[in-house]
Amino acid sequence: MSDDTQLDSPTRLLVVIVNYRTAGLTIDCLRSLDSEVRSLPGTRVVVTDNASGDGSGEKIQAAIESQGWGDWATFQPLERNGGFAYGNNAPIRPALSSPNPPTYVLLLNPDTIVRPNALKVLVEFMDEHPEAGIAGSRLEDPDGTPQHSAFRFHTAFSELDLGLRLGLVTKLLNNWVIAPPISDEVCPTDWVAGASMIIRREVLETAGLIDEGYFMYYEEMDFCLQAKKAGWSCWYVPQSHVVHLVGQSSGVTDTKRPPKRLPQYWFDSRRRYFLKNHGWLYTALADAAWTVGFTLWRIRRVVQGKPDQDPPNILGDFLRNSVFLKRQLS
Repeated sequence: MSDDTQLDSPTRLLVVIVNYRTAGLTIDCLRSLDSEVRSLPGTRVVVTDNASGDGSGEKIQAAIESQGWGDWATFQPLERNGGFAYGNNAPIRPALSSPNPPTYVLLLNPDTIVRPNALKVLVEFMDEHPEAGIAGSRLEDPDGTPQHSAFRFHTAFSELDLGLRLGLVTKLLNNWVIAPPISDEVCPTDWVAGASMIIRREVLETAGLIDEGYFMYYEEMDFCLQAKKAGWSCWYVPQSHVVHLVGQSSGVTDTKRPPKRLPQYWFDSRRRYFLKNHGWLYTALADAAWTVGFTLWRIRRVVQGKPDQDPPNILGDFLRNSVFLKRQLS
């Protein structure tokens, strides 16, 4: 089925998967979607490829054809590696302007395996809660252990907590801790992980598409904040189970390997989020809070003989990318 034909047919749910050199993971994800898509009429899947240059496109296209997924899945190569937002917006933009725009859009990571009824649960939740603009799945390890996937917005207080890592302070700052205890019940939240995030079409029309100024990280938090400003609520729906093979796409957040040095785009994204939404002065406060907290943590780690599990060179990299130095260099 051609892209044009699919755009002209009624679409209830558009699932977007962005691939970058993860063909095997993407194909496994598509395989887990097969029965889900067929049990949810009006669902179609678009896999975009951010110019992987490693043969990913050919492998994914061949899998779609050989497995008979072509009636619900299409492959869309992109001209460059523009990041997470760019890869998702590429099929969303024409879908919104098509004669039959999707009722919902689901962002789905390639390093995920969809559990039975995960998509149906999200769609039914959105149908039953018209005030909800965004909802996220319960992300979990392959053995079912839940991962944090519903969060609070980052603040200067949360930056202090992230840097300091002191139980007493965390308790005092409980209302600002980014990752609250994992809930077993449906609940409102500030933002959900973009690994499995369903979005109502009207949110994209009122709050706009995902900000392509972010290459990777912080973009889903920023998007949920823009949606909130536009009057939409965000929800965590733990009855929708999705396995997330953490860090397999980027390698940055994989907790099962030795920590890697954080890439430049992580610092760029963090700085963009704070500057865009809070201004220079607040960003400076957030930078200072993290720096002071982290410095105290490093001293305490040495004194108490705790293992060093921080990314290499993180303090120096953070300071070089703080608004204090970036402002002087700009």
